[in-house]
Amino acid sequence: MHPWLSRTELLLGKNNLDKLKNAHVLIVGLGGVGGYTAEQICRAGVGRMTIVDGDVVDITNKNRQLIALDSTIGKSKSHVLKNRLLDINPELEINAIEDFMTGEMMAELLQNDFDYVVDAIDTLDPKVNLIMNAVKNKHKIVSSMGAGGRFDIENIQVKDISKSHNCYLARAVRKRLHREKIYKGINVVFSKEFVEKKAVIREEGQNKRSNVGTISYMPAVFGCFCAMVVIKDLIDIKKEA
Repeated sequence: MHPWLSRTELLLGKNNLDKLKNAHVLIVGLGGVGGYTAEQICRAGVGRMTIVDGDVVDITNKNRQLIALDSTIGKSKSHVLKNRLLDINPELEINAIEDFMTGEMMAELLQNDFDYVVDAIDTLDPKVNLIMNAVKNKHKIVSSMGAGGRFDIENIQVKDISKSHNCYLARAVRKRLHREKIYKGINVVFSKEFVEKKAVIREEGQNKRSNVGTISYMPAVFGCFCAMVVIKDLIDIKKEA
């Protein structure tokens, strides 16, 4: 085992570390939540990752996104993050896809053999498409709901989507999934904190209908919660205790 994973092995045990090394995790959406999720999963020792995002780093990302630096402005998020993860683990098998996924592309992607899927998309249509195709292909999935407009990390929870509340994005996702007869069975990270109206600016655009205020640490903590769900599901710590 590599020295950089010695502390992880001490906590989890060699058998669990081997499980992570042999696991393949898909992460779609590499912004505030997805970037932190991907890094924590990489640092935990997962051996194969597929990361997806068609966007480039924007200067407005600097307040909350892991890969947003002056040196990365205008660069592909997927390629910047790929290089960062390989700098952590040079032996990582990683596939970086620079694309905005359509429904057809999502269906094709989810036919691959993933041990876990992370949904960190903030746009409704592709988000629902990813969840639906993950369910269809019997992939384990954790989905991040809205981190924007929140301030207090003590309100973050991990529950089945049927038990999510006080989140407009979660409500919209539930409504769309109900049309497909999907009511439960999806882990979500959400906050029960109400979003104040002053934190939201409504606008029409190609990918979103509003801008929501954000604070540096909130998407990061959402990402850590997503990573925790993935790691806990990929291994069984109790059997190693």
